[in-house]
Amino acid sequence: MPKVIGVVFRETGKIHYFEPGDYTLLPGDNVIVETSQGTEFAEVVMPPENISDSEVISSLKKVVRKATEEDHQKREELKALEKDASKVCQEKISKHGLDMKLVEVECLFDESKMIFYFSAETRVDFRDLVKDLASAFRKRIELKQIGVRDEAKMIGGLGSCGRGLCCNTFLKDFEPISIKFAKEQNLPLNPFKISGICGRLMCCLRYEYEQYKEFNRKAPKRGDAVKTEHGEGVVVDYNMPRSSVVVEIDDGFKYDVPIEGLKTLKRRSKPKEKKENENDKDRNKKDKNFKS
Repeated sequence: MPKVIGVVFRETGKIHYFEPGDYTLLPGDNVIVETSQGTEFAEVVMPPENISDSEVISSLKKVVRKATEEDHQKREELKALEKDASKVCQEKISKHGLDMKLVEVECLFDESKMIFYFSAETRVDFRDLVKDLASAFRKRIELKQIGVRDEAKMIGGLGSCGRGLCCNTFLKDFEPISIKFAKEQNLPLNPFKISGICGRLMCCLRYEYEQYKEFNRKAPKRGDAVKTEHGEGVVVDYNMPRSSVVVEIDDGFKYDVPIEGLKTLKRRSKPKEKKENENDKDRNKKDKNFKS
């Protein structure tokens, strides 16, 4: 069973796995690793642990070394270079009149390549931009178009809850979200209320979906007649966090009743009213005939 550590190349990036080798590494430590892109500076976020061979997706690479003071200093220099590259790229985008938005610049630790992440609504012909950037920085240049969710993840911001965006603070991967998640939780199907700043459905719609789904499967429907310790009544509301329903008893009082062991009765109110109405009609008909 191989021993691995989990590292990220940017604060909210995806976790990648490497063999620690002879190094003792803990979360928060910085390391230098070899990737398919080149040499990169990374942060350890998962301590060493043994995994089964079946969990290994591809061949694991070993950590090159634990980051030294010189490595940290070089990383700070590269951050300054990335900041300058962002300014230059913005100027070149304006010069060529390109309809694109620069999101982030990344320079590999070995300085073999610079990656410019951008978003755009349509396809962009950036060949001249690549030539200008290669001439300015004397490095291999890669322009990578990203989606609106990845853009929000990189830039960050505040959600409607007032906290930092989930994707920018702790989510490592995006999972598919559909409108059924909102329907199952009885949320208003207003796009402005259930969409994040990226314009897509909020990632947090998934967090309690399974709990709501299970609750809705067990709970009686609104309007169902039920029997409780307080008497018979009708379900008027739900309380999923407490796994209970609000029942209005015949005397007008409302009680919060757990769904476990709750007995659902057949609804009798409508048939009774219909029968009474038919009797009223017969009575009125007889009264009319008697008067005539």
